[in-house]
Amino acid sequence: MAKEERERQLIGPELMARVSQIKLRTHRLVNDVLAGAYRSTFRGAGIEFEEVRPYQPGDEVRSIDWNRTASTGEPYVKNYVEELTLVFLVDTSRSMDFGSGEYTKREVAAQFSALLAFVAQRQQDRVGLCLIGEEPGLHLEPRKGAGAVSRVVREVIAAPAAHGHADLEGALELQLRTLKRRALLFLLSDFHGDPEGLTEVLRRVGRRHELIAVRVVDPFEEELPAAGIVRLQDVESGRDVELDTRSERVRAAWAEAARARRAALEAVLLRSRVDLIELRTDESIGEPVARFFNRRRRGRGLR
Repeated sequence: MAKEERERQLIGPELMARVSQIKLRTHRLVNDVLAGAYRSTFRGAGIEFEEVRPYQPGDEVRSIDWNRTASTGEPYVKNYVEELTLVFLVDTSRSMDFGSGEYTKREVAAQFSALLAFVAQRQQDRVGLCLIGEEPGLHLEPRKGAGAVSRVVREVIAAPAAHGHADLEGALELQLRTLKRRALLFLLSDFHGDPEGLTEVLRRVGRRHELIAVRVVDPFEEELPAAGIVRLQDVESGRDVELDTRSERVRAAWAEAARARRAALEAVLLRSRVDLIELRTDESIGEPVARFFNRRRRGRGLR
């Protein structure tokens, strides 16, 4: 049985069609957005000690292992290897399945994961995944290969929605316990919970790994259309609420609450020294990802 047919039977034809669509969409973005930028942007995030070996002409003097050199009388150098490990920590709470347009927030998160995973695959880097519900869910150890990339996309799309707020703190703690080498972590969520409780764990993770927050937002969450009486349901609590969107006061309060949520998250990330990428369900992920890469490269003095 062909691999694609096995996947289709596993997650159903409709979800399989969405997975295929996301793969196609992100493949087109790989060269346009990330060609040549990926490795230089994250250079240094995956440097690990490999071995001590005899000095060879042309080796950097700074890499000399002075202890080994002194004990043997012969010059030795420390050799390091750079191999990135990417881990996508993806919120699967019910709020991530909301979308007022073509894509849900979860599908946008899958597109982002696919885009970075495809580039990592080209570079022979490792890719892992942690799905986050009320507690950490499926945990895929980082590994190489096209199979790893395909499974990341499939699992993000097909995972059942979790009830309640995602336990982002627990998922980050899990990475501290299980990742044995420095990794590049992408925390993808709509961050609907109170971000203040994340401050301490974000700092600890940031000391051990490279951590980037990816906030996914739908335009409806920030600005209500003037559409009359609207009945809404909080997808995580199940509570119903009725709003008169004709009221300018109601729309202004809605927008102000959205601004306050963003400001609270940005303040926590700033204190924790964690970078932020913001994705919207009504826009291509290509432009915000490209802006992030350019900003990071300028910060490193690169063009």
